[in-house]
This record gives sequence, C-alpha cells and structure tokens, in this order.
Amino acid sequence: MQRSGWLAGVIVATSALVAVAEVDLAAVRSALVLAEPPAGAVSLGDARQKLGTTPQPVVVTGRIGAKGMEPFLQGKASFSLLEIPADDHAEKPGHNAEDCPFCKKRQANATMAAVQFLGPDGKPIPADARQLFGVAKGQDVVVRGTGVFDPALGVPVIQLTADGIYVLPRGK
Repeated sequence: MQRSGWLAGVIVATSALVAVAEVDLAAVRSALVLAEPPAGAVSLGDARQKLGTTPQPVVVTGRIGAKGMEPFLQGKASFSLLEIPADDHAEKPGHNAEDCPFCKKRQANATMAAVQFLGPDGKPIPADARQLFGVAKGQDVVVRGTGVFDPALGVPVIQLTADGIYVLPRGK
C-alpha cells in the first residue's frame, strides 16, 4: 500500500515536470507580451469602482508586489499587483516601500490585484512569471484581461485573468 502511494506521487510529480517542459516559453511570451501599452489603463482603485462580481474587460496599471508577502507564485504565470503611488515619494534613491511607515500605512487598505495568465486548458500557465515576462518585484506593468471584484470578500482584491502584459520601462 505504501509503495503504491509513493508511485502515485512519483507519477504526479513526473507529469507536472512534463507539463512544464512542454510549455513553449517563447511562444507564450510572444502571445502575451504587448509591444505597446493597451489603451484605457486605470489604477487599481479606479478598476475596483468599475468592477463587480460579473467578469468584465479591464486594463489596469500597477506595481508588482504584495503587502509583506512574495508577489509571485513559483512555477505559475501569476503575481500580485499593488497601487502605484500617485506622488514621487517612493521614487527617492534607496527608498524601500516595505520598510517605510508612510508607504505601509498607505498600502494597508489599498486595492490589490491577483493576476493570473491561463493556458488553453483554462489552468494557470506552468511557467514562473519572472522568467516568462522578465519582471521583478517593484516593477510597474499594465495588464489587460477580464476582472472581477467582490466586496463581500472583506479583502480589497481584484481577481484578474490576464491576456496581455506591457512592462513599463523603469522610471516611468
């Protein structure tokens, strides 16, 4: 009985590795990375006001990050976004938003977005977003997709199934 459980685990792990190996990163990247920022991008706060529990098209701009957590899900084309500060406070050299009391207070109740890119099978693409899109924590992006916001969740998070990403150049 123990051997069959072990064997099933090996089969599942092997299947997961094969699925990752079968992802053509260059093809996925070229299908999802946009050459130009999509029109109509809004802040996460503005998107929150527009969205409801019925999925609808949305284009948002945000900063890759998470409130004290890792914004990326390892091995998945997924990350979380935070609101980009409206002022230049965070642009000062050596500024670290995670150590800044002002930034922490501002972000405490700010809207976040949980972004995921799905494959044709409807499951998250099994490739790390950092390698797939060349992005990092703290980077600003514009993401296009379909979003929902459920105020009943108690946590201000937009759930966004993305179909395109534009990585903003640093300093913009």
